[in-house]
Amino acid sequence: MTSQTTLAKPGQEPGEPDRPDSSGGLQAGLKNRHLSMIAIGGVIGAGLFVGSSAGIAAAGPAILISYAMVGLMVVLVMRMLGEMAAARPSSGSFSAYADQALGRWAGFSIGWLYWFFWVVVLAVEATAGAAILENWIPGVPQWAWALIVMVVLTATNLISVGSYGEFEFWFAGIKVVAIAAFVVVGFLAVFGFLPGSDNPGSGLAHLTDNGGFFPKGPGAILTGVLMVVFSFMGSEIVTLAAGESSDPQRAVSKATNSVIWRIAVFYLGSIFVVLTLLPWNDPSIQEKGSYVAALDSIGIPQAGNVMDFIVLTAVLSCLNSGLYTASRMAFSLGERGDAPKSFAKVNKRGVPQAAILSSVVFGFVAVFFNYQWPDTVFQFLLNSSGAVALFVWLVICFTQLRMRGIILRETPGKLVVRMWLFPYLTWATIAAISFILVYMLTDDTAREQVVLSLLVAALVVGISLVREMRSRKAVAK
Repeated sequence: MTSQTTLAKPGQEPGEPDRPDSSGGLQAGLKNRHLSMIAIGGVIGAGLFVGSSAGIAAAGPAILISYAMVGLMVVLVMRMLGEMAAARPSSGSFSAYADQALGRWAGFSIGWLYWFFWVVVLAVEATAGAAILENWIPGVPQWAWALIVMVVLTATNLISVGSYGEFEFWFAGIKVVAIAAFVVVGFLAVFGFLPGSDNPGSGLAHLTDNGGFFPKGPGAILTGVLMVVFSFMGSEIVTLAAGESSDPQRAVSKATNSVIWRIAVFYLGSIFVVLTLLPWNDPSIQEKGSYVAALDSIGIPQAGNVMDFIVLTAVLSCLNSGLYTASRMAFSLGERGDAPKSFAKVNKRGVPQAAILSSVVFGFVAVFFNYQWPDTVFQFLLNSSGAVALFVWLVICFTQLRMRGIILRETPGKLVVRMWLFPYLTWATIAAISFILVYMLTDDTAREQVVLSLLVAALVVGISLVREMRSRKAVAK
């Protein structure tokens, strides 16, 4: 296999020695419009559509505070990651930075944990998409739809990074347009300005007229945080994709600066609309899902089918990006010698074929487990990867504490995105994430996720430390 266009190595100045986090071999095939939509759509996962009703049931209108708290945490984490990615764009993103700032063990561990998270997500999303497609065309069994979806998106990723970007542009575009339309139409209905709406338009009354704003008590806010935190995973994908763009610094800066309004509009805006259109304890929210119930209350015909289509695009978008993300992380690990060397090879189109196919194989295995042993083996996989999102954010925080000094020493001119109130907000974010992890241990439904995720993380860290010890012994000899 040969590489075509070799991108500049992240943060490397003329004459500077090679760094292990390069994106060498990958082609700059992503256009600005691709990266813009990847950045916008990255924060909109299928979890927003299908998981928000459970959060509303747990906390009532106060779930808005839960979303705002997690949203603020994600904004801060993305700011930190944006600082590093703008200075040193890399296909390995936070894993490559952890490698430099914290040590090989950190880059190895968080890279493989992140890869593991996304290959499990592939199975979850493939199954969710297959369920919708089987409902539409029952003649094809669900497992066959899962296979078809996986094969099609694998082919898309294998063709070129540009084809991935094009598919993601349209998938994410549908999500963005759908939620923006939902928010606009919803607000008009809330205040009685939507012609022909079936909703009485009660303004903001539903936020307090059924037990107040805190019907389950202020403590339910933290329960809500646990339920919504994982729906934000994916914001960091744009920093991996930036390594395959012609102007990565501009792309990362733009994505980092826009994350605040994206979370405000898509998460807080859409949930606010649901809670103002319907009482939080309206049975239809749990029976149909929050967004379908809200559309029904307005009188949108075929609301269920409309939302199924939107959820399907969100699922396909997540699958597409999940496969891309897992393969690029595998590619970066291969480049740094933390994965098989074949993972770091690209074909003549600049695509890391071995890294993609290896990720897909594990994705297919996980899909098989989901159908064969959904309540045992697959549930274990889900739980053991459940807290990885929080681990990733924690590593980003600690890495940024060290990387700021490294960037200032080596390439100060590249520090174009800066973390606010450094290092105080970084430490505050570390404290917030740590608190959530500890609080999860006190929650009956979340405890198993944290414990199993910690065990898997400990295993991976142990492997990395053993590899490092052997490497040092080999050098000493």
